Amino acid sequence: MMPGPLLTATISESSQRGFIAGPLLIAGHGLLEIILLAALVFGLAPFLQRNDVFAAVAIAGSVILLWLALGMFRVLPKLTLSLNPGMTKSGSLVKNGAILSIANPYWIVWWATIGFGYVIYSWSFGIAGIVFFFTGHILADFVWYSAVSLAVGKGRHLFTDGFYRWVIGTCAVVLILFACYFFYAGVQKLIA
Repeated sequence: MMPGPLLTATISESSQRGFIAGPLLIAGHGLLEIILLAALVFGLAPFLQRNDVFAAVAIAGSVILLWLALGMFRVLPKLTLSLNPGMTKSGSLVKNGAILSIANPYWIVWWATIGFGYVIYSWSFGIAGIVFFFTGHILADFVWYSAVSLAVGKGRHLFTDGFYRWVIGTCAVVLILFACYFFYAGVQKLIA
């Protein structure tokens, strides 16, 4: 439920593509998380906790977030909520869900610290504990992002094109703020 790039993308994409955006973004997020979970179980956590790794992920993530925000600004003047087939956005939401997750440095930090703590605790119950933990975790993400996507997708008929442009512009500004913060955090880790 933490506000971040994935939530911003869910709002943006749901306003254009409807409800399906949330579940597809979370599918990409979940696929990436299951790969990371397996890597953590097999010993990746100490590597992810290193300052230089955090810095590299934070700086690369900030560049990706900035690129996404600039793309949103680029199409802003011609954005409309009319869902003509030629106007609907294209691109893989599953892929975008994974990209936005890995572009968020705090996603990796969460998994290398708090998430890894949950993995260790879950592991005490064997593979069933890991499966139960991951299932509960990804279902919570799925329910939250689906609810956001449903609210935005069903409520889009209440938006004017001007309000829609304002929402997407605001989301782009938020992505830029995240990009700046992550870049700063990455540089701080490099000089620490």
